[in-house]
Amino acid sequence: MPRINVIIPAYNEEQSIAHVVQDIPKDMVAEVIVVNNNSTDLTPHVAADAGATVLHEPNPGYGNACLKGIAYAAAKPASSRPDIIVFLDGDYSDYPQEMVQLVQPIVQGQADMVIGSRALGKRESGSMMPQQIFGNWLATTLIRILYGARFTDLGPFRAIKLDTLLALGMRDRNYGWTVEMQAKAAKQKVKYTELPVSYRRRIGVSKVSGTLKGTVMAGYKIILTVFKYL
Repeated sequence: MPRINVIIPAYNEEQSIAHVVQDIPKDMVAEVIVVNNNSTDLTPHVAADAGATVLHEPNPGYGNACLKGIAYAAAKPASSRPDIIVFLDGDYSDYPQEMVQLVQPIVQGQADMVIGSRALGKRESGSMMPQQIFGNWLATTLIRILYGARFTDLGPFRAIKLDTLLALGMRDRNYGWTVEMQAKAAKQKVKYTELPVSYRRRIGVSKVSGTLKGTVMAGYKIILTVFKYL
């Protein structure tokens, strides 16, 4: 079994983060890394109590938190360096136990990157806002037209080989993180696939789709990022 590390960016998720960490299949994951992204609540303490390694990234931004986790994993000695990185959110909207299925195409040598698609999976009513559904459709349509890659979602629950991830040269520090990964993977001809994943209403209020400013900024950044890597 390849060595797997899980990276969870977290900003003010004290109510949900323990559920996320505890539902991760421990028998297949070497380390769970929660990147505390300048939380003002007890997120880092709750995550540590649940058994996660907690890193601190004071600069706000989903991408900043992901980059912090990647740098930590990549700097490990060969004996503990992960083969696969799994990303998921800290709000308990994803089902961490579905990681077992998510990593299988990589374990079996069929893919180097797997996107968990909420569009293909079972989605609880109200778990995604209309603007999220439209934004995903628009972004994936543009990626198909411009890059020739067929995705159905920009979902946060995903798995990728560490070496493949490092080769992508990820740079985005906030809203464009997921679409950057998929656009660059398409451009570099990374072997990818999608698998259906379940999705439920998150615990707490979304920092992106839950506010007008977050929605507008995320939409603008996602579309800008699609065109940026042509």
